[in-house]
Amino acid sequence: MNYPEAIQFLYNLQVFGTKLGLENTYRLAKLAGNPQEKLRFIHVAGTNGKGSTCAMLESIYRHAGLKVGLFTSPHLVAFGERIQINRELISEEEIIRLVEEMKALLQEFPADEHPTFFEVVTIMALSYFARQKCDVVIWETGLGGRLDATNIVTPLVSVITNIQFDHQKWLGDTLAKIAFEKAGIIKPRVPVITAVDDPEALRILFKTAQEKAAPFSLITWAQTEFHPMQGLTLPLLGEHQRLNAATAVHAVMAARSCIPVSDETIRKGLSGVKWPGRLQLVERKNGQKVLLDGAHNIGSAEALKTALNTYFATRRPTLVMGILSDKDAHPMCEIIAPLAGRILLVPVNSQRTILPRELIPVCRRANPDVEVRECRSLKEALDVAAEDPFVAVTGSLYLIGEAMELLGLSPAGCGERGLNEWSATRPASTKGSKS
Repeated sequence: MNYPEAIQFLYNLQVFGTKLGLENTYRLAKLAGNPQEKLRFIHVAGTNGKGSTCAMLESIYRHAGLKVGLFTSPHLVAFGERIQINRELISEEEIIRLVEEMKALLQEFPADEHPTFFEVVTIMALSYFARQKCDVVIWETGLGGRLDATNIVTPLVSVITNIQFDHQKWLGDTLAKIAFEKAGIIKPRVPVITAVDDPEALRILFKTAQEKAAPFSLITWAQTEFHPMQGLTLPLLGEHQRLNAATAVHAVMAARSCIPVSDETIRKGLSGVKWPGRLQLVERKNGQKVLLDGAHNIGSAEALKTALNTYFATRRPTLVMGILSDKDAHPMCEIIAPLAGRILLVPVNSQRTILPRELIPVCRRANPDVEVRECRSLKEALDVAAEDPFVAVTGSLYLIGEAMELLGLSPAGCGERGLNEWSATRPASTKGSKS
């Protein structure tokens, strides 16, 4: 098997959709030798800020001299972004080897119980991290938490960044229902760190922690000013990142009895963190500034609005926006469109994209004084905006990945961005859930 064949094998797994439940993941893990039992984890769930918090945790532990696994999704360009050790992407050779191993194990499953893409990739990551003897793994959930494939681990600390509206079709149409799904990562006697501020969601998390005798810590804005964060400037734009950082810091502190880390190392780790595609500001050769932000739901759209008003208050960007159809597109447009000097609407390179023309009336109502234009592609929009001094690209992480390729910020992938495509069905029961 060569690398393109390995990637095609992963593409072929998309036919099995995304099924929420743990039975197949436990079974596949057992066939692989239960690699999760050989590793230590920080498990991170939440609606927004998961990836940034994971990046901060990884940087802190890496600066402590540890071998740190990082498992996140989706990837922006290359599949290997999902599985990293000390911020080095898993190699093509390792991907080939793991795919070949999974291919053999999958023969043990009948066709109607075949593991999904995410279940297979989860076990690939666990096998790789165990084989490489990682000291700690920063472990991000995919969808929800309770029935997410990542939930077969027992971590040192469980982190729930926040609870906001996203994936309502699968996680529930109220913050309380979404909180119930996220609370599923809480394990008996394992510390819980959260920055959730919705009272009902917080009640559910706290009740779950009580029932499982899990020490519970609520992070508020006050903690962002305490040592070791006091006076620290983060390299990631956005005031919300300070709350993510405080959450990461307290997770590290909660795990100190198992993995000692000094305050000075925490500060160095936070000062060196990188997380592309989230309020990432780049300058092109012609001096044009481009802000890349994968704001893909109402909460992240509000964070982008705050960042634009905070850092770029005197500038109105050309807004290049593409949104997926399963997102709250209209409210997102209403939040972001008023800040633009002009608006270029593009399709996302996904079967789930909203057609740009469907968003034109919403954007025109939200900002009637500027040009609102449909473009056939992101490339066309960037060409149209080539002479504009400030451009903001947003609406979907898929779009950000495409922008990074077009802007030369990332090597062109081998058509791997399409591996992010998924569809989900709610399970008929919670069979297989051990959380």
